[in-house]
Amino acid sequence: MRADRLVSLVLLLRQRGRMTAETLARELEVSTRTVLRDIEALSAAGVPVYAERGRHGGFALLPDFQTALTGLNHDEALALLVAGSRRGAQLFGLGSALASAMLKVVDALPEGLRDRAADAAQRLLIDPETDLLSRRVAVEEMSDAIVAEVRRAVFAGHKLRIHYAAVDQAPRWRTVDPVGLVTVREQGYLLAKRAGEDRTYRLSRVLAAEELDEPAQRPDTVDLDRAWQERNARFRTGGDKVAVLVRVDPARREHLVGTALAVCAEEADADGWLRLNVIFQDSRHAEWALWQHATDAEVLAPQWLRTSLCNRAAAITARYGPPS
Repeated sequence: MRADRLVSLVLLLRQRGRMTAETLARELEVSTRTVLRDIEALSAAGVPVYAERGRHGGFALLPDFQTALTGLNHDEALALLVAGSRRGAQLFGLGSALASAMLKVVDALPEGLRDRAADAAQRLLIDPETDLLSRRVAVEEMSDAIVAEVRRAVFAGHKLRIHYAAVDQAPRWRTVDPVGLVTVREQGYLLAKRAGEDRTYRLSRVLAAEELDEPAQRPDTVDLDRAWQERNARFRTGGDKVAVLVRVDPARREHLVGTALAVCAEEADADGWLRLNVIFQDSRHAEWALWQHATDAEVLAPQWLRTSLCNRAAAITARYGPPS
């Protein structure tokens, strides 16, 4: 950990120039005393860091102390910076490592390319916290320590004990054979096997994790994309899922699809509307989702959902209609 911090300290001084011990401490999330000890360690190791006294003093590096990364063009450098703004690393407990890596990459770029790429990156926003209607994107909180333990077991190929809180069940311990990690719509999942059967666990519901020494019983290679699609198909057809045949205004298609679990079929009607066969979690989910679209969508089947929406509309009319 200290080695990573020393590298980060050097890169901060390279990019920003003179910085006070207090500012460095805030950036590195350590105490001022720790920063001073790190400065001494760098000096002892031959890194040309020096102190400037006075009101505007601080620590700085000699101007000629730098590295260069050649071979990257502008778009390649920009792609790296944009990749660093994605949340996959945070979901898998690699947020601090990603930040450190991006700091190193930016620092190693030639000066002119570094400035142009950094300016361009400021003009791109990837996955903001809210959409145009001010709806916040749901981001699940996960313990970095727990996710790191899960990640180690996945990479090492060891069995994993997890204290897991399934929906509507008391948390309990499970021993699984981890296969891989997947992130979908700001949610992280562990794909694993348990007693030879495929299992999928949401990382935010893992309350504790322990990597075991015993090797995991799993194939040497895995196609995660295929594995995810297979589990997704089983999920859509299992349990109390509800299939709905619905007509929708094309302008509202994306919103409808965004509230459904899956779209199984889609075709265009003669009037320009779209006919979709969509899957919802249960009856309450289906009624809630279709109600949001008012007259921009029409349920064709099942009949009980048409009746339920009709009854709800009648109740609203009775409540807000003119007095008799």
